[in-house]
Amino acid sequence: MAQKKKVLIAVFAVAFAAVLLTGVYLLLRPTGEAGAKTVTLAVVLPDGERMHQVHTDAAYLGEALKAEGLISGREGSYGLFVTEVDGVAADESLQQWWCLTKDGAEVTTGIDSTPIADGERFELTLTTGY
Repeated sequence: MAQKKKVLIAVFAVAFAAVLLTGVYLLLRPTGEAGAKTVTLAVVLPDGERMHQVHTDAAYLGEALKAEGLISGREGSYGLFVTEVDGVAADESLQQWWCLTKDGAEVTTGIDSTPIADGERFELTLTTGY
């Protein structure tokens, strides 16, 4: 009986912690700016850059770039894994992948959860090597 009580207390403690952490995440997660905005996307390739101005009401970068037809990929447990940008596909056999940066600094969120604000500049760079 005492063992069951301990297990029950542990289950409730874990459930409470999960609810608490979810609440903290929802309060502190990055949020995008509402309304119309323009962001710049530089597609960085070995032979140069392609610049795009994206006009959108989207709050997050992935939504805006998908709507413009600039990115595609496959959905994973962390959101969209970008495999193609502006018609250029990363070649996985060459260990190529798309690196997302904002004003040259690496972004720590996935493309679907990267908030955007008017006037920001993002880069998607075709990178070789894991």
